[in-house]
This record gives sequence, structure tokens and C-alpha cells, in this order.
Amino acid sequence: MNKKNCIHCGSPITVKNGLNKGRQLYKCHACGRQFLGGRRKNAHDIFDEYFYGKQTYAQLTEKYGCSEKTIRRYIDKVNPRRKTDFGRVANAVMDTTYFGKEFGVMVFKNTLDGCVLLTKFVSHETVKGYLDGISEIVSRGISVQSIICDGKKGVVNAFADIPVQTCQFHQIKTVTTYLTRKPKLQASIELRILSLCLTDITKEEFNSRLDRWFEKWKHVLNEWTINEETGKSHYTHKKLRSAYRSLVTNLPHLFVFEEWRELDIPNTTNSLDGLFADLKNKLRNHNGLSTSRKKKLIDEFFKA
Repeated sequence: MNKKNCIHCGSPITVKNGLNKGRQLYKCHACGRQFLGGRRKNAHDIFDEYFYGKQTYAQLTEKYGCSEKTIRRYIDKVNPRRKTDFGRVANAVMDTTYFGKEFGVMVFKNTLDGCVLLTKFVSHETVKGYLDGISEIVSRGISVQSIICDGKKGVVNAFADIPVQTCQFHQIKTVTTYLTRKPKLQASIELRILSLCLTDITKEEFNSRLDRWFEKWKHVLNEWTINEETGKSHYTHKKLRSAYRSLVTNLPHLFVFEEWRELDIPNTTNSLDGLFADLKNKLRNHNGLSTSRKKKLIDEFFKA
């Protein structure tokens, strides 16, 4: 028979009745109390194994020798942990990621210390949402010295008193969306190659190259096509014009990090993109979660 010490009085005891759902049932003859042996269930341990350890309900049920309902109950007991100590100065990188058509989380992170400052569950990404988020962060006594965003229309101009850096990788992605990865037109090929240099050259050099590209290909940008059926005319290379216009429009905010080097502003939102990828990878192991449980896991992940 298996020998064990009583968890109540410490006296030596022996097994009373075989296995009970994977755990031994013991009785202490000294104090007369019974208890189950094996792993003792701890709500935080189970929660961490479920979320961070990517364990399924079935795996935890087998490990702890209990029902799936019990595992769910233990997980539901745990409240997401929150960080309360924040730095006094922040370069706030902000973006929104989605888990469905109308379920997203807006995240604000301090690139200086890697701490997530604030999260907000949203149905849509709006300028007001970002304005309210920055206002809440400032109300905590945190000085936001710069903002890094994906260049969403309206956001870069919404913060008049704070330097705003548009993510250079998002700009490259925008150009690629218009021109594709393998454009056929030579002007498009050269513009995409130029956009890929954004992260490697200075503002002065990029401006110079973009001006040279325009002088070389402005006749292509201004080409018109007439619809023979309707008689109406339109620009022949609309997507090329859109790609060029996006670069020209966003140029004042693509090299803000260069103008404010003393603030240590990153030129991309990559630190958030990596977090989003990690979060979605963890949630992918638990498909079918209710919205409330999914929100709980997201809150736990960011701890904001």
C-alpha cells in the first residue's frame, strides 16, 4: 500500500480506497479526516497552464483527475492580473487588432519600457477612440512625448501638440496593396522598390529619390484613357497614382523619429504587431471561447 502523511495533522497514513478519478483517497486514523492525494488544484496554476501553457480542457481534466466542468470553474475564478506601476514618460505606440467583424482591442504601449499602458475593447477603430485613450493615459500623470501609429486617416493630424510617427512598414504595405508584390508596369516596379527603402535611408535621400521618380514617370501618372462606350475619360494608372499620393501625403510623418532623435521614437509599430501575433497564437489553441472568456484572456495577456 502507498504511504503518505496526513495533510491535516502530519501523521503517517495508508490508502483507504483505490483511485478516485485519478487520485488516491486517504483516511488518517489519527485525526479521522479523509482527503484526496495527488496534485492539489490551484486556480492560478490551472489558468496559467490553460492560457500560457496552451493546455486544453481535456489535457487538464486528465492531469488533475476531475471533470471539464471543474476545470472551467477553476479558470473562471481567476481575475486577470493588472499592472499598476507605469513609467512617467511614454512613447505611445497604438494600434487595433480584431478577433471578428465587430470585436477588436485597441492597445497603447510604451516603447520605452515595453509596458502596455491601456487596452480598450472596441467594435471599430476610430480617431475618437485613440484620442480618448491618450487622454486617459495623460490623466494618470504619464507624459506622452510621442505617438507611433499605422497612419490611419485622421489620426496623425488629431494630435497637434505631440510628434506623430507613421509606421514605415504600414506605408510599405499600403504601396504594395496598390501595386502588388510583382507589378508589371516599369514605373510601378521602381516605385515599389523605392518604398522598400523607407526603413534604410534618411528623409532627405528618400525625398530626393521620390522627386527623381516623379520627374521620370509623371507622363505615365498623367495618362488618360477614354471609354469608347461612354465617352468619359479617367486616369489610366489609378493604382499607381494612389500609391504615389499615399507616399506624398504621409511623407511629413514618415521620418518624425529622425527629427526627434533625442526622444528615441521607433519608426514602426512592430513591437505591437509582435504582441498581437503572440496573443492570437495563444487564443488559437482555445477556439470556441465565449466573448466574455476571450476578453478575460486578452486582459490577462496585456495586464493593462
